[in-house]
Amino acid sequence: MKRINPPYEPHRIKSVEPIHLLSREEREKKITAANYNIFKLDAADIYIDLLTDSGTTAMSAKQWAALMLGDESYAGAVSFRHFEATVRDIFHKQFVIPCHQGRSAENLMFSTVVKHGQYVLNNTHFDTTKGNTLHKGGIPVDLPCPEAALDEPAPFKGNMDIVKLDDFIREHGADAIAMVMLTITNNSVGGQPVSMENIHAVSDICRKYHIPFYFDCARFAENCYFVKRDEPGYHDKSIAEIAAETFDACDGVLMSAKKDGMANIGGFIALNDEDLYRRLTELMIIVEGFPTYGGLAGRDLEVLAVGLHEAMNLDYLAYRINQVAYFGELIKQAGMPIVEPTGGHAVFIDAGAFLPHIPAEQFPGQSLAVEFYREGGVRVVEIGSLMFGDIDPETGKAQTPPKELVRMALPRRVYTNTHYNYVAEIAAKIVEHKKNLPGYKITRQSPLLRHFTCDLKAVNPKGVTV
Repeated sequence: MKRINPPYEPHRIKSVEPIHLLSREEREKKITAANYNIFKLDAADIYIDLLTDSGTTAMSAKQWAALMLGDESYAGAVSFRHFEATVRDIFHKQFVIPCHQGRSAENLMFSTVVKHGQYVLNNTHFDTTKGNTLHKGGIPVDLPCPEAALDEPAPFKGNMDIVKLDDFIREHGADAIAMVMLTITNNSVGGQPVSMENIHAVSDICRKYHIPFYFDCARFAENCYFVKRDEPGYHDKSIAEIAAETFDACDGVLMSAKKDGMANIGGFIALNDEDLYRRLTELMIIVEGFPTYGGLAGRDLEVLAVGLHEAMNLDYLAYRINQVAYFGELIKQAGMPIVEPTGGHAVFIDAGAFLPHIPAEQFPGQSLAVEFYREGGVRVVEIGSLMFGDIDPETGKAQTPPKELVRMALPRRVYTNTHYNYVAEIAAKIVEHKKNLPGYKITRQSPLLRHFTCDLKAVNPKGVTV
């Protein structure tokens, strides 16, 4: 086996939290009691938790210090002014609306601007963005670039298909489209980045047809790092300069700051349209909170004001991206196919290719996710037909995504390289008995975002319960 050199941490550990590995028998009982839904497992029963990188960050010493400065005034708190100034500086937008997390920002935005039957175009919607669009009567449409479906590496597989975007607008008309969004990085296709060239091309088309253009920018700093590293003309630019160019191209941003905000809670909307800002804040006061706190404590706003800048630190970003790549190589060497190149926040296993004996309707990604917990107490998440197998609003048929993936998301500054070595060892053990893994079927589900709460049972390839 080829030796892989791990990246070296640009930080040292100041506080530790104990974790405990349950016995195999205990893990079997826990996953059975959870009806094979990994979201229903208690965190205390997980050894290595790679479910998400959202809100799972380890905060820095500066963030912990900032937390103590929180101004908890109901209106016009000093902490909000610090947060507002930071967002204006990085994202180049005048009006800043804090929210308690990204899906709240989506709810506010889509409730205000999406009319029933309108389209929301995206390079690829993630689950909550898609769910919020459908909930408001909109129609989510994904327009990933052709490279996204290919197995071979390409530098910017998160791009939007420009030709399809222009064709769609001309076919349906600009009035039928509520907005165009770019998700950076593109989570659903493997955490893949979007190039600056693609950002400008999407912006030009939206301005041509007078369609609002927004970013889902939860992982904006990671995307900026890929642009700096891989796109000609940007090697000598700072992350802040690349971020400025990125956000000058759009009308506004929605962010779950639980990712590249380096915090455990928080999000925001930022835009320049004063009329839309006023409409959003009118709704916000009803459902979320006063416009200067938006469901967050003052201390949370102080933490975000520090974390948004820390996320753009070049040493941190180089370590972050290289640790994901290191982990991806370990998983490949263990014998599991992954999406290549690795993206910014996670390693994505191609569960469909790894478990060809399990058809998409029996959720091969969920089978692998269950097995990671059963074999080693590791929690990962399915990104396939369980998560995205909703009914198409236009055809009435169940949708099947292009790939059946399992995402192993790396919490920021939480696990060491040794922890990822352990996960790779578990992957190698699963490879040895992969032909014995069963499929699963749903026994109970909700109409939207079913993967969070559904119950499942194991079945053999013919659909018989095992």
